[in-house]
Amino acid sequence: MGKKIISLISVIALALTLGSCARGGSEKVTLSIMGKQSDLNKNYMTSIFRQYEEETGNKIEVIAYEDEEYETSAAEDFKSGKAPDIFMHFHNADLNRFDVKDNFYYLNNEKWVSDLTDGARAYCTDADGNLLGLPFWENSVSGCYYNKTLLDSLGLKPASTQAEFDVLCQALADIGYTPICWPANGCSWMPQFGLDPIFADNPELLEKLNNNEISYSDIPEVRDMVKWISDAADKGWFGNDFTKIGWDGISPSIGSGDAVMTFIWDTWFDTDFEPGNKYSADDFALMPVFMNTTDGGTYEGGNLNMMMVNKNSENLKSALEFLEFCAAPENYNKAFDGISTVNCFKGQTTNIQSKTVTDAAASIAEKERVSTAATRINGYSADDVTNLFNMMFDKKTDVDGCVRLMDEYRVKEAEAQAAE
Repeated sequence: MGKKIISLISVIALALTLGSCARGGSEKVTLSIMGKQSDLNKNYMTSIFRQYEEETGNKIEVIAYEDEEYETSAAEDFKSGKAPDIFMHFHNADLNRFDVKDNFYYLNNEKWVSDLTDGARAYCTDADGNLLGLPFWENSVSGCYYNKTLLDSLGLKPASTQAEFDVLCQALADIGYTPICWPANGCSWMPQFGLDPIFADNPELLEKLNNNEISYSDIPEVRDMVKWISDAADKGWFGNDFTKIGWDGISPSIGSGDAVMTFIWDTWFDTDFEPGNKYSADDFALMPVFMNTTDGGTYEGGNLNMMMVNKNSENLKSALEFLEFCAAPENYNKAFDGISTVNCFKGQTTNIQSKTVTDAAASIAEKERVSTAATRINGYSADDVTNLFNMMFDKKTDVDGCVRLMDEYRVKEAEAQAAE
């Protein structure tokens, strides 16, 4: 009797197993995803992970590193054979640490590619036209965000050319305002906005720079930008204590009206702008960044975290299916519901787009560039550039010395990353 019961249980178990295989098509898998702790904790990330596990029965193993140790620890994992199935990375110079060609699967032919917006796809594409990852992230528009309420009260207007912007800055300085909040203490993104047009508009120039056929010193626009920044500091356009102002000082500076403008991105007003100041987010509008590298100014498209697939993974097929799951409209719309972001996908409908961006849509369409300096210049380090600018602000070097050191640091970093 006991044997019959055991046999019956075995038959039922086998039937259930076969039924499960018939429904799922394969055994359940656990996919490993590596990223920064703060990135993986974003609510749209936890949402897509939860959706995937609930709907497929597969599991997500999160491998998270603290932000400051991510690049080094992840590179060590790849070298020691502990690479994840899916790797999250911003398309910046640090990606050269990871031997992209040998480690990652090109996603050019995935069926979801046509649903990517042009800007999102361009950000994730390498110099040879290969799509490196799925941009599943907050998209933003970086530019010059200015206090429109304050400008209106002073009878001043936003600028549309470099000359107008310079006049505006001087007019504000003359009546006691800080024209631009330039947070030089630890914030490093500002110079790349000025560099983007130089190289985005001239791919051949970028190629020559990366091949060491020319240097920054051979490009007049680079020196023009460095000189403009140096002159702006000397004229007081950044204020008197800007080298002490860091990330936490931006909101008090522009929220109080002490500073009128800052070079930043739209989602910052949702995530970091502190309420309770004299001015609210509704008091700000958007115009291009002007740093003397292009007369009409520029906007930078979003810097996006990409999901990249390890082409050497035993779970390659499942990893590609996970990306397909993330790129399905019903899934990404659920994950990004209520999130303030410009679209990464053409079918994105549940996200919120800031009024500052929609109001400036025509200007953005004309003058936006994909992030280029941080993503395409071999050896570019935002921290290095910022530190060199701070040396210039402290009069430890001059404009030409700063440009020369930018070249030296860039080449050294490219060599360290074994960039081609």
